[in-house]
Amino acid sequence: MTGSVQADARRGGARILVIEDEPGIVRALKTNLSAHGFQVEPVDTGGAGLDAYKRRRPDLILLDLGLPDIDGKEIVRAVRSDGATPIIVLSVRGAEREKVEALDLGADDYLTKPFGVDELLARIRVALRHTAAPDAGAEPVFRTGELEINIAQRLVRVAGSEVHLSPTEYELLRAFASQPDKLITDSMLLRRVWGPEYGDEAHYLHVYVARLRKKIEPDPQAPRYIVTEPGVGYRFVTNRG
Repeated sequence: MTGSVQADARRGGARILVIEDEPGIVRALKTNLSAHGFQVEPVDTGGAGLDAYKRRRPDLILLDLGLPDIDGKEIVRAVRSDGATPIIVLSVRGAEREKVEALDLGADDYLTKPFGVDELLARIRVALRHTAAPDAGAEPVFRTGELEINIAQRLVRVAGSEVHLSPTEYELLRAFASQPDKLITDSMLLRRVWGPEYGDEAHYLHVYVARLRKKIEPDPQAPRYIVTEPGVGYRFVTNRG
């Protein structure tokens, strides 16, 4: 999160809509998020959540999938048809299929209950940072750690030395860099890099990720940049040293 966004959050500038029907979780979220300066509006049904979204235009949505009236994935679909408000899904549904479906519909991140407050706050900071500035991958030069990607010149350097990538490897890296610190599913990457007809060809992706790691990672066996989210996809990590 940028300094200005952090300051706004401390002043109550970031509005978080919580769509959750478990009273204990709602109380915990409201107490902890309010203590960190966020404005919190809780609702306990999907219908009320959509009404609150249209009325308040929150900065971020925390969404339970198991709502009493409609499936939370329908909320994701409705919000994404209207705008780009960040959505972090909170759910007891641990099945990877549920995570993938929610992310493919446009959710920005996913936490399985129970989760830690510090982890949630970190995910919120990342999501708000993305709304505070253009995607890093859209900048002429993207840098994180010792990795540098010059978008305009299609050049990649690690620790100052040029790295030669195939066109497909470069497009995959650029896809990662356009979504820094966000969870990206296999199918999202496949459709972006290879096209819609490759949505189920995960082996293509795994082969190219392995090749890319060998070229840009300090230790391909313990990746610093392209981190696997088991059963779901990958996260291009930029917010650690």
